[in-house]
Amino acid sequence: MDQNPTIRLLRILFVVFCAVLGGQIGNSVFAAPYSGLFGGTAFGLVLVLADRLLKGFSLRMFSSATFGLFLGLIASHLLVASEFLAKSPEDVRWVVRLVVYFSFSYLGMMLAMRSSRDEFAMIIPYIRFRAQSEQEAPILVDSNIIIEGRLAEVAATGFLSTSFVVPRFILEELQLLADSQDPIKRDKGRMALTRLEQMKQNPAFQITITESGLDPFAATDSKLVQLAKMMNARLLSNDGNLCSIARMQGVTALNLNDLARAMRPALTAGDEVDIALSKEGRDAHQAIGYLADGTMIVVNHARPHIGKTVRVCISSVLQTSAGRLFFAELRAGI
Repeated sequence: MDQNPTIRLLRILFVVFCAVLGGQIGNSVFAAPYSGLFGGTAFGLVLVLADRLLKGFSLRMFSSATFGLFLGLIASHLLVASEFLAKSPEDVRWVVRLVVYFSFSYLGMMLAMRSSRDEFAMIIPYIRFRAQSEQEAPILVDSNIIIEGRLAEVAATGFLSTSFVVPRFILEELQLLADSQDPIKRDKGRMALTRLEQMKQNPAFQITITESGLDPFAATDSKLVQLAKMMNARLLSNDGNLCSIARMQGVTALNLNDLARAMRPALTAGDEVDIALSKEGRDAHQAIGYLADGTMIVVNHARPHIGKTVRVCISSVLQTSAGRLFFAELRAGI
C-alpha cells in the first residue's frame, strides 16, 4: 500500500473525475447516465490498478509530474493525429480523444513522479538534475568492479550510494567475456552477470542500464570518463590508471583498492597481534604470516611455530613499492 497521501488523493480524484465524465458521456451519447457513471468509475479503477502494478518508484517533485504530463500529452496528440478515427462519428471521436488524453496524462504523471533523477538523465540525453550533495550522485561502474565481486557487499554497508549506472557497452563487454573460449574468462564473465542480476533484483539497490550514445569504436576507459562527466556521476573502479585519468579530467573516481589500503590496521613498533604462521621466511629462522587484509608480517626466530597461531610484537616497519612490510618478534614466553 502506498504511504504517500498525495498519491492516494490523486487516485481518488481521478476515479471521481472518471465517474462524473462517464455519467455525462452516458447521458449525452447513450441517454443512460447511470450506466455511464458505472462505466467511468470502472475505467478509473482499472487505470488506478494499472498504476499500482507499476510500482518500484518513489514520489518525486511537482516538476516531475509536470514533465510526465507533458510527455503524456505529446503521446496522446500523436495518437489522435494518426486519424485512426477518421471514419467514426463525431461524437465517438470526441469521446475517444478525451479518454486518450486523460489516460495518457494520468499515466505519464504517475510514472514521472516515481522516477529518479538518474532515469531522467536517461530520457534527456546528457542532461541531469544536479544532486543536492555529492553522496546522492549516481555511481558509474566499470566491468572490473563487477567481476571483482565486492560491489554488493561494500554497498550494503552504507558507505556507498546504492544507485548504480551500468552502461550498455559494459554489459556487452561482460557478455563477450561470458562467451569466451577461455574457461577462466568465461567463468568470470558469467559470475559477473549473475552478481549484477542479483543486485538488480534486490530492492535495496537501484541498477540503471543506460545507452551511452558515444562512439562505439572509442576505448572503454575513454567512454566511461566521458559518460561520467555527462551524467555528473562518480566513477567506481579498481583500476588505478583509470581513476587517475578520470580525476585529471574533473571526474570523482572511487577506487576500492584505495579503500582497502586505507582500512589496513595502523600497526606501529611495539604493537602486539595474533598471527597464523603459514610458511618459511627468507632467512633460516624466519616465518611468515598474513593479516586478514593480506598484510605480510615476517617473524624472526619463529620457524618452529609454522602452522600455529602465535602472538607477536611488531619490531619495525619497512615501506616497499608493494606496500608496508612488518617485522616482528615472538612475544616473550613463547
